[in-house]
Amino acid sequence: MSDSNPDLRKIIIDDQEVEVPGAMTLIQACEEVGIEIPRFCYHERLSIAGNCRMCLVEVVGGPPKPAASCAMQVRDLRPGPEGQAPVVKTNSPMVKKAREGVMEFLLINHPLDCPICDQGGECDLQDQAMAYGVDFSRFREPKRAATDLDLGPLVETHMTRCISCTRCVRFTTEVAGITQMGQTGRGEDSEITSYLGETLDSNMQGNIIDLCPVGALVSKPYAFTARPWELTKTESIDVMDALGANIRVDTKGREVMRFLPRNHDGVNEEWIHDKTRFVWDGLRRQRLDTPYIRENGKLRKADWGEALSAAAAAMSGKKVVGLVGDLVNTEAAFSLKTLVEGQGGVVECRADNAKLPAGNRSGYVGTAKIEDLDTAEMILLIGTNPELESPVLNARIRKAWLRGAKVAVIGEAPDLTYDYEHLGTDREALSKLAAMDHSDKADKRGVMIVGMGALTEADGAAVLGTAMQMAEAGSSRFMVLHTAAGRVGAMDVGATNDAGMKAVEDAEVVFNLGADEIEIAEGPFVIYQGSHGDRGAHRADIILPAAAYTEENGLFVNTEGRPQLAMRASFAPGDAKENWAILRALSAELGAQLPWDSLAQLRQALVAEVPHLAQIDEVPENDWQPVDQGDLGQATFRTAIKDFYLTNPIARASQLMAELSANAKKRGEAALAAE
Repeated sequence: MSDSNPDLRKIIIDDQEVEVPGAMTLIQACEEVGIEIPRFCYHERLSIAGNCRMCLVEVVGGPPKPAASCAMQVRDLRPGPEGQAPVVKTNSPMVKKAREGVMEFLLINHPLDCPICDQGGECDLQDQAMAYGVDFSRFREPKRAATDLDLGPLVETHMTRCISCTRCVRFTTEVAGITQMGQTGRGEDSEITSYLGETLDSNMQGNIIDLCPVGALVSKPYAFTARPWELTKTESIDVMDALGANIRVDTKGREVMRFLPRNHDGVNEEWIHDKTRFVWDGLRRQRLDTPYIRENGKLRKADWGEALSAAAAAMSGKKVVGLVGDLVNTEAAFSLKTLVEGQGGVVECRADNAKLPAGNRSGYVGTAKIEDLDTAEMILLIGTNPELESPVLNARIRKAWLRGAKVAVIGEAPDLTYDYEHLGTDREALSKLAAMDHSDKADKRGVMIVGMGALTEADGAAVLGTAMQMAEAGSSRFMVLHTAAGRVGAMDVGATNDAGMKAVEDAEVVFNLGADEIEIAEGPFVIYQGSHGDRGAHRADIILPAAAYTEENGLFVNTEGRPQLAMRASFAPGDAKENWAILRALSAELGAQLPWDSLAQLRQALVAEVPHLAQIDEVPENDWQPVDQGDLGQATFRTAIKDFYLTNPIARASQLMAELSANAKKRGEAALAAE
């Protein structure tokens, strides 16, 4: 045992000595020295099942049989007869024979589906059969078959391929917080099933596709469309909510075929929600691929020269207001601000009227990191339903709750995946809580999360001020949970004005950069720049077709204030161009050319103005500046999102999201029992 730290143990793995914490499992200790142990059921973020037996290793001096390295801790190992460090072997004849035996058992009932299986080419069973299997089987009995389950429109099942690793059961129960999957039967009759044949009711169910080590659970929308070796893989950032989940975009030619999660412990761990994963069909439909100009009430196609000239003519000498939409990257927001303010106009990114304080980062971002939830003892949610606004963040709160954190909610009583104390639905509940003495909580780690539903009402600034005062009194960390991926970046570059959205009422020209969640009243001339034929395009007098988030490089700042890069995975359709390039071309037409000719030059100008945007993947510390506390109104808190699946133009263009939205509505209306 080491003298420096009593919890560190010396262990020898394949002749390499290493010192690791006693609580580590042998499979983790082997990874510390760079030895990969094969496994099917073990997963770092799920509880230990120990039922596939693929991770067997030999413990020298231990029982005369191999041990499951996922279920044995380093502290369980006995030292040698003279106090020597325990010895573990991962490639001895005993281990080789054990792995071959386990693989032979796993393949007894596994069908020869590889040529038609969607998991082919990225299948753990294929890889490990190649590495540890033998080229024959001693079994001549017929293979067992199992009935396929109907889990809904997202996850396709081929249960004959299932090897009963129970990863899907553990994920749905522990992380997603639903209890619809389990294992029934014994021996040959055991099978993974859903209770009473239910479909899965969770916004996180797509993750079981990634977790399944064989082809038993595959993506239904992606089925039979591509093979992994045909795809070009690009690392990017998700914009379906403001969490900034790290994703991988897989493209085949010009088409986006699927989205997969990337591991990032500080943001999304390795999960993404279903809208992120399955929204790709919305990138193909209702796309704007050529400029349009409205004449005599009808839109007609135009070329770029004509459209830019018409836009410049409409803006010249007029009162211009620029609107920044929810999915706009930081470079485009900065370009629009520079262009419109150069014309004497103003810009606004708070399209939902959120009372976010301009220039005060502690007021529109907060001081908490997403990781702070892991160690929190108390979590207070004000005017937010994280299950709809950010399901992956909700799973993180559930993880904290499972570890013993207490959760309290002020606002609507949402159906969350954990127990919470409901303190009330209205402003009175908030003021009562604020009036209490919070000094006793100063030594407890607390996180307070304020949602957009609390900040978009008329007294949003008073709610924010009250919440910040409470956070200060209880020494809590403070977080604003945004619903728009581009909002924090646009706030960082100062895309705001004192009048807020009232500026639109007096505008002669509105330059709408992807703001599709608002109705612009009759009156002003509207220039719309965006990727989809949604609400903004219907109201527009001139349409400038732009790239979607997978079709241009861009910077997005997530809800905790972390700048991250979204990389281009494919190209925009038709004549559509990158957002910053359209604004740069328009500035030349206006005779007020923006001082950059490339994205690199634009980013240099951006970082010169807002230095913390250069700190990619770091969360800057924000100076604490409490907002002046006004008078709270009487209203009850409302949730910012009404329909989780239809929150932006890409999701509204997706057929699958429309189906999921209709299913969710039907489930909500279904009578639970005869009264």
